Amino acid sequence: MDTLEKLEILAEAAKYDVACTSSGARRGPKAGALGQASPAGCCHSFTADGRCVTLLKVLMSNACSYDCAYCVNRRGASCKRATFSPRELAELTVDFYKRNYIEGLFLSSGVLGTPDETTERMILCLEILRGELCFNGYVHAKVIPGTSADLVDRLGRLADRLSVNLELPSAKSLSLLCPDKGVNNVKAPMSQICSKRKQEEGALTDGHPSLPSRRSASGVGLATNGARLTLRKTSSVSSSKRTFAPAGQSTQIIIGATPEDDNHILQLSSALYRRYDLKRVFFSAYMPVMEDDRLPGRETPVPLRREHRLYQADWLMRYYDFSADELASPDAPWLDLEVDPKLAWALAHIDRFPVEANDAPLEALLRVPGIGPIGARRIIQARRRHPLGFDDLKRLNVTLKRARHFLTCHGKRDESCPLDEELIRKRVVSDASATSYNRRRRQAEGQLALF
Repeated sequence: MDTLEKLEILAEAAKYDVACTSSGARRGPKAGALGQASPAGCCHSFTADGRCVTLLKVLMSNACSYDCAYCVNRRGASCKRATFSPRELAELTVDFYKRNYIEGLFLSSGVLGTPDETTERMILCLEILRGELCFNGYVHAKVIPGTSADLVDRLGRLADRLSVNLELPSAKSLSLLCPDKGVNNVKAPMSQICSKRKQEEGALTDGHPSLPSRRSASGVGLATNGARLTLRKTSSVSSSKRTFAPAGQSTQIIIGATPEDDNHILQLSSALYRRYDLKRVFFSAYMPVMEDDRLPGRETPVPLRREHRLYQADWLMRYYDFSADELASPDAPWLDLEVDPKLAWALAHIDRFPVEANDAPLEALLRVPGIGPIGARRIIQARRRHPLGFDDLKRLNVTLKRARHFLTCHGKRDESCPLDEELIRKRVVSDASATSYNRRRRQAEGQLALF
């Protein structure tokens, strides 16, 4: 089997892994080396100048000794198998880079024998790529649960970002659908990566703690990166100074294959951010491609809208200081699929509005639908110079179509936008249905229904 045929098989096999996005690593050009890494270093991400940069997303092998029920590469699946040699994949990566196809590598693998044997092959590939072929670009590597600590350490010194996929939202579901995996095997490398990054940060800062949460608008520029706008603690150490997993770690959770509700998933996501200092938790809507009595039937719709709402809720927890229970409570554990979680929360707490734009603190402004982290800080900075009206907010690029319902300026409301829950919901749903995206989607669904 030639290299391109292997690539076709192994790139297709890797498509269900969604745990990659902006790299979070910054490494400039280096004499005698190929490539560089920027914070937007992955497929479907964009640099500051508008470039879309791409990763080669591929498996080292899809010959897997594990038998996870939902996986197309499971041990019992009847699919065509292929395996790259470490050198073959390293040379392919550099060849694609030189052709300007890619700017980095997303490397994962089926479990080829044991986790350690597979990881050793991945390490050898990256050692050839980094050392012999002098590749200086972005690399995201997947850690296989059960890999020994010394191999995780070696892998983390070759890759920019590591990820350990949790896969399923509970130990019970993991035991049912992934009999070869255990919760402790997943948590151990997550804990190790977090500890090593903290140790390195302590050594680089002489033990000084991370920067405090950014709950003030003072000193925050309007053109800034996302990490600087989060209300979580941020590291005082630049990724360019780190040697172990400089872009941190992430994980992936499959949504819809098991019965856990959204409150459970958001509580889990929140705990993962706190305990392991994750950069991202990725949600992957379950696609019913495998026949198995433990899984939903093949005719089950793919829960793409639920996946989208979970991403929105996760964003609200990271950038707007919402808690999991505020977005999906134990009494109402499912997110509203009709409207986004922030608007759903506002409609459920209508008594907290309207908010006065000229004196509300940052935390209150961030709760207003239509006002984001940058918009809230622009309002606070602008009102120091003069009182703001609705026209001023529009000039600050605040999304007034939604925000008008929940704001006052100088104590006055916009009379055309009353604080009426049913009216707001009706307008938002109508506006969403009328978007070009939803029109195209309905048209595509109608066309597909003909066949």
